[in-house]
Amino acid sequence: MKKLTAVLSALIMAVLPFGFAACTDDGLTKVRLSEVTHSIFYAPLYIAINKGYFEEENIKIELSNGGGADKVMTSVISGSADIGLMGPEATIYCHVEGQRDYPVIFGQLTQRDGSFLVGRVEEPDFKWSSLTGKHILAGRPGGVPAMTLQYILNTNGVSTDNPDLFDTKVAFDAMVGTFDTDKSIDYTTMFEPTASEYVRAGKGYIVASVGEASGDVPYTAFSAQKSYLKKNADTAKRFLRAVLKGYKYMTENTPEVVAKALAPSFVGTSETSIADSVKSYLGIEAWAPTPVMSRESFDRLQDIMENAGTLSSRADYTLAVDNTIATELVGELKI
Repeated sequence: MKKLTAVLSALIMAVLPFGFAACTDDGLTKVRLSEVTHSIFYAPLYIAINKGYFEEENIKIELSNGGGADKVMTSVISGSADIGLMGPEATIYCHVEGQRDYPVIFGQLTQRDGSFLVGRVEEPDFKWSSLTGKHILAGRPGGVPAMTLQYILNTNGVSTDNPDLFDTKVAFDAMVGTFDTDKSIDYTTMFEPTASEYVRAGKGYIVASVGEASGDVPYTAFSAQKSYLKKNADTAKRFLRAVLKGYKYMTENTPEVVAKALAPSFVGTSETSIADSVKSYLGIEAWAPTPVMSRESFDRLQDIMENAGTLSSRADYTLAVDNTIATELVGELKI
């Protein structure tokens, strides 16, 4: 939070008002989209890209990987990106700090945590309360995966006060390797396709879904400057419509068919692994069927953040979230 606030505070004075969306040589409206990371967890977006749904909406996507919510937020604030795909917590932190000119959330993509708890033995009768005294590799401190896991454990009576047991010392990209080599660790969390590939390799077992246990949480969403949305409301609506087309394609086809459509976005990952990932995420209803973010889920995210001790006060839902465009689109599509 401190890092994000410091970076954005340094930038805010240099931000100029956004103009209208630029057009490409082929007449399409260019939208510069910065994603927090590249993951199958964001599959409806990539389906929309690969199946040409953005072109159908007269949009050309210029996709970049921000490599973290702070960097995505910086890109949007500085004007190097029009839209950012990131966790809503980044916007919440900004509003809590009293900055009202930061991006607002205008559309939701995922509605549940996408990580799975992986253990060393099969546990068909797994209970979260059984994790008392276990060494759990949880992810980076302050990250939503770690905070959500902490929330689940605490609500099930499991203390996370011991940093040697609720372990947040290992970087996200090193968690799987550390779990492999350090047999003192009982559990860790993994996103897809890593979780399914780990199980297929005979190294461990998926014992629970963090997303199922936490309930609906606005895990990742699209944010943009209020000035951008005011001047480019139609573009933003067409953008969300393309993403919804991607979601619809996923729900109307088998995971194997969806995997073929996703494959160009995940070179080096087998279609079997992609299909397994799609099946897992559909199974826990990870993707939001509507881009409208509810107050209830927004408040639950803040409950999770408060439980982890990362919020000094709560953000105002009506200021951090603008459902105007999403609500209009849902009305038009009769979702």
